[in-house]
Amino acid sequence: MAEKPNELTKLVTIATDLQLAAELRTKAIEQIGSLGTHEALLALLDLVANTGSVRAERELALKYAREIVKSGD
Repeated sequence: MAEKPNELTKLVTIATDLQLAAELRTKAIEQIGSLGTHEALLALLDLVANTGSVRAERELALKYAREIVKSGD
């Protein structure tokens, strides 16, 4: 279980690093969404709230956050 938070932290770091390619940031957001945990939901909502991020990536994070909420987790 200790790997999940560490993995989540690494994925959030990638998703917020604007010096990385957009494709890498997008894949990181998708991976966070695939975790489907409460912690992943909170991380995605933090990404949505980050006004310094690219709008399309914030919308993608919102999409995955919505999916986690719909799944009932």
